[in-house]
Amino acid sequence: MKVYKTNEVKNISILGSSGSGKTTLAEAMLYEGGVIKRRGSVEAGNTVSDYFPVEKEYGYSVFSTVFSVEWQDRKLNFIDCPGSDDFIGGTVSALNVTDCALVVVNAQYGVEVGLINQFRYVEKLQKPAIFIINQLDHDKADFESAVAQLKERYGTKVVPVQYPVNVGAGFNAVVDVLKMKMYRWKPEGGVPDVLDIPAEEEAKAKEMHQALVEAAAENDESLMEKFFDQGSLSEEEMREGIRAGLIAQGMYPVFCVSAGKDMCVRRTLEFLGNVVPCVDKMPAPVDISGTEVKPDASAPVSIHFFKTTIEPHIGEVSYFKVMSGTLVEGVDLLNADRGSKERISQLFVPAGQQRIKVEQLLAGDIGATVKLKEVRRGNTLNDKGVEHRFDLVKFPEPKYRRAIRATNEADTEKMNVALNEMREEDPTWIIEQSKELRQTIVSGQGEFHLRTLKWRLEHNEKIEIEYIEPRIPYRETITKAARADYRHKKQSGGAGQFGEVHLIIEPYSDDKPLPEFFKFGTQEYRITPRDTQIVELDWGGKLVFVNSVVGGAIDTRFMPAILKGIMSRMEQGPLTGSYARDVRVIVYDGKMHPVDSNEVSFMLAGRNAFSTAFKEAGPKILEPVYDVEVSVPADYLGDVMSDMQGRRAIIMGMNSLKGYEQLLAKVPLKELSNYSTSLSSITGGRASFTMKFASYELVPADVQDRLLKEYEEQSKDEA
Repeated sequence: MKVYKTNEVKNISILGSSGSGKTTLAEAMLYEGGVIKRRGSVEAGNTVSDYFPVEKEYGYSVFSTVFSVEWQDRKLNFIDCPGSDDFIGGTVSALNVTDCALVVVNAQYGVEVGLINQFRYVEKLQKPAIFIINQLDHDKADFESAVAQLKERYGTKVVPVQYPVNVGAGFNAVVDVLKMKMYRWKPEGGVPDVLDIPAEEEAKAKEMHQALVEAAAENDESLMEKFFDQGSLSEEEMREGIRAGLIAQGMYPVFCVSAGKDMCVRRTLEFLGNVVPCVDKMPAPVDISGTEVKPDASAPVSIHFFKTTIEPHIGEVSYFKVMSGTLVEGVDLLNADRGSKERISQLFVPAGQQRIKVEQLLAGDIGATVKLKEVRRGNTLNDKGVEHRFDLVKFPEPKYRRAIRATNEADTEKMNVALNEMREEDPTWIIEQSKELRQTIVSGQGEFHLRTLKWRLEHNEKIEIEYIEPRIPYRETITKAARADYRHKKQSGGAGQFGEVHLIIEPYSDDKPLPEFFKFGTQEYRITPRDTQIVELDWGGKLVFVNSVVGGAIDTRFMPAILKGIMSRMEQGPLTGSYARDVRVIVYDGKMHPVDSNEVSFMLAGRNAFSTAFKEAGPKILEPVYDVEVSVPADYLGDVMSDMQGRRAIIMGMNSLKGYEQLLAKVPLKELSNYSTSLSSITGGRASFTMKFASYELVPADVQDRLLKEYEEQSKDEA
């Protein structure tokens, strides 16, 4: 492969819902570009994009796939992204290193929820986009409906460049209103016959041509003036206007394709080669210091790693974008994130599982390498004297969680190693060794996401695992003030143990001042604070520890031991063993022995006095509550709301958004355990949701009673 200059490289993501035909389109592009000699199929399991065993097993893309096509002296780098919302991480990574999105639309179904979810990131990252309406040869294909749905959602920016002459099983021709020609294919597809537009199509073609001319002129003032003067634009001028519209995200061209029959794929590649902006025409990325890093081949080398795969017999394959400079084999670079030195011993241009060896890659290009020592996804390697670091990718919050354990306990360590390696490949898998819950928690984007992880562990790593319901990280707190004292006394020959602690506890919040006195029954306790410590708890909330002891009843040196005893009980709350939070503790009196008092005695006295007071202070259990945002077609809104109400949800609001209803709610984590699966079942897979931690809130009384009984039974079993 020749070395391409920065102004000859174009980086493009291929997006679309599952079943839209992205992998089939990629296969046709590779064939037309001469990269492969024969097109594979998803059904046969022999495509370039879906080469991992799990993808062949399930018949859908799990990982993004990088490949390149040389076309008209341009290098088109593509990243074919998974369509399922469960694997959105691949889309997010790809969009951050590419400059344009090729969005594939299934002509049967139009704008699907997967496309909507992916396009949110296109808009958020301000990427140019081109819509490809695929599968026009299907009996239920409806081009006009698909375009209407795109316009309804994305407005007048959606402008067709082509339209099909005959949709359905007989599809074999399109009218291209940029070139004002008709393209017609033989049954085998490939190279079309280029014909004049038939008389019966002329009026429609001219009308759509005029709309395209006007859209192209809108994005360039000089072209707009020409359009007003002449009433039209040349083909080259239209390309300039469309390119300007793409860069400004002011225009979304629409193309027609039957990828399965290889019809209109060559014309799509031609458009991409001619019109899509090269790397040097797009806004330059900015590193974490705010420095703009232009794709300058003569600048010092800086490369950013956006993807890792682990492949048999090879190990880690690391994919990167050359942010600046000219990268050559054998160069030593410094890892800006880890401080280690790395040698780039081999350079490749990837084509799925296959890799084409090259000697250098210039700024803006995408490549791969192997056998790096300490490079991880997200790292940046730089030349000496360069300190670029990039924080490009912001992944969505997980929304499906399970506890995972090896069926054979002896495989636990092996399982944990495999999980961490797999997370390098897909960072939206979140692995947590929870000390609090005493479980390994795996979180992801949905049930399919975690099912894929299970399949890979069992088939690739030969580790049998099982998912179980994860415990909920409840919290305990109090609702009123209480007082207790406890004397720890132990005598067993020799030195004894003695410590006595009197304390008051009350609920704490940042705006709550310390009272001057407390009254319990007829007894009043005046507070004289000598020292206050605010402990920011690792699990959220605070413990405020006040030393109000006067007259030397407890020596100051024993206060840390009392605090340690209280903290040990905060870590294992008196109600359910959950973490406690937001408590103020005032130690106001006590006793000590001149010989037998020591730190252990006061630690135990403090722990037991706190536990007794906690149970008298109106103890309550708090549960984690999440903000949930559901995007659902209007037809299913009622069913989704009914389901939400059964999950103890509080509906916070609703918005209508381009054919979809947006439902906002606060929902306890306990009730979201199977929500991903349930929502898909209710809506036929047409809805999506996001969830993000909001706060801890009091559980209802009946739920608290149930939790207390469950904890009591569990404690009996463990005893």
